[in-house]
Amino acid sequence: MSLESTSAALLDDSHGSGGTASYGRIKPSGVDTTHGAILYLESISVVFDGFRALNDLSLDIGVGELRCIIGPNGAGKTTMMDVITGKTKPTSGNAFFGQSIDLTKMNEAQIADAGIGRKFQRPTVFEHHTVFENLELAMKTNKGVRSTLFSRLNSSQRDRIAATLDLLRLSSEARRPAGLLSHGQKQWLEIGMLLMQEPLLLLLDEPVAGMTDAETERTGELLNDLRGKHSLVVVEHDMDFVNQIAQAGKVTVLCEGSVLAEGTMAQVQADQRVIEVYLGR
Repeated sequence: MSLESTSAALLDDSHGSGGTASYGRIKPSGVDTTHGAILYLESISVVFDGFRALNDLSLDIGVGELRCIIGPNGAGKTTMMDVITGKTKPTSGNAFFGQSIDLTKMNEAQIADAGIGRKFQRPTVFEHHTVFENLELAMKTNKGVRSTLFSRLNSSQRDRIAATLDLLRLSSEARRPAGLLSHGQKQWLEIGMLLMQEPLLLLLDEPVAGMTDAETERTGELLNDLRGKHSLVVVEHDMDFVNQIAQAGKVTVLCEGSVLAEGTMAQVQADQRVIEVYLGR
């Protein structure tokens, strides 16, 4: 069965069932979070040719938390995400996923398999495939050649794709080639593709860059929907957007590779050090 025919059958089946699929909480299976945190960074330093991109950085992310990371350019935000995902090895310090998974001893593929997903600023989707096919291809399954050629999605997989389409508000675009989506829709689709991998922790780098006001607001609603179902770390410069998603949660401000301030959005906005180095007067 081709991808397109599979997609059509699955769409018909999910619609015929009344669209009752729900997007449920993903449990941190295999990751010890008994202490309430899913990510620990302890005294992380990264030195490139004498330049300290990260300088004794320590923070932790709680299970189900949505944490916003802000700070000026060069503060170390991207390097921090590179360390978490295995792209960059720290010069010193510890990085743990849960209580016992040492990220510094794993490569990028192993970290992704463990349950950490990352979305870069520019969306990367399969533009010649439909929205549905993009989600199907991203699903966490056996990607061997024989399995890919002869597999058929089961009802649970169909339900998951239908629920993700609904969550993304892309159900009406399911048969549309991804290349024809708006910039914002492509961003949502890529988030959906990450969700198909069943991540426990999602790292999102400037998810609303280039979006319209309406798309930005919808993205905030999407991330708030994901809060509690996943742990999320959002790096962003748009302070209106951060206000929308930070709510009563923590905001961490990085500067020169270290944590400058941390607290609610109101607290960091009132912090004189943050005003001076980032927010302005």
